[in-house]
Amino acid sequence: LHLLSRRQRQMCIRDRDKMYLVSVYFDDKSNKIISDYINKIAQKTGNTFMTDNHVPPHLTIMSVEAREEEKLTEVMGKLERYLTKGQIQLVSVGVLLPYVLYVTPVLNLYLEDMIEQVDDIVKNIPEVRMSRYYQPMQWLPHITLGKKLSKEQMQEAFAVMQEQFVPMEVTVSEIGLAKTNPHQDLVRIELND
Repeated sequence: LHLLSRRQRQMCIRDRDKMYLVSVYFDDKSNKIISDYINKIAQKTGNTFMTDNHVPPHLTIMSVEAREEEKLTEVMGKLERYLTKGQIQLVSVGVLLPYVLYVTPVLNLYLEDMIEQVDDIVKNIPEVRMSRYYQPMQWLPHITLGKKLSKEQMQEAFAVMQEQFVPMEVTVSEIGLAKTNPHQDLVRIELND
């Protein structure tokens, strides 16, 4: 009889689980501006990770590992009843060292309420593990503009944003569920006014 250690059992479970992101998406005008930032960074740095993988402008509010995609998609339908469109202010450019450049919104009451509502619903799904980096009052909201940037590419990307970035208000208009690597939308729901 071969007994697996607790760590080995966890690794086996993780091998069957897939990573999913619950993210919000923006109004058309804001999407165009953020997409332009992404494209200009790709052109300047030669790093096309974001464009090659068709990663749309988005703000991830939750990252989960789950075995059953269907349970997550069912929950997305429930979220539509509770969430509404809202405004956020993009105010700064930042980095997650060593590879990610992003713009960040002010963490306002609208965003915090949204993550709490999503957390309340998703945490009750059996066999779903939520990332500790996307929990109420424990997350850094950010919209990735460049990913897997080398040190030199990071400097070039930052220079692009020094020239281009202007703080702006954006409207959160949709919520969605996506698979990662490469990005694949599974569900996108327009939020109520």
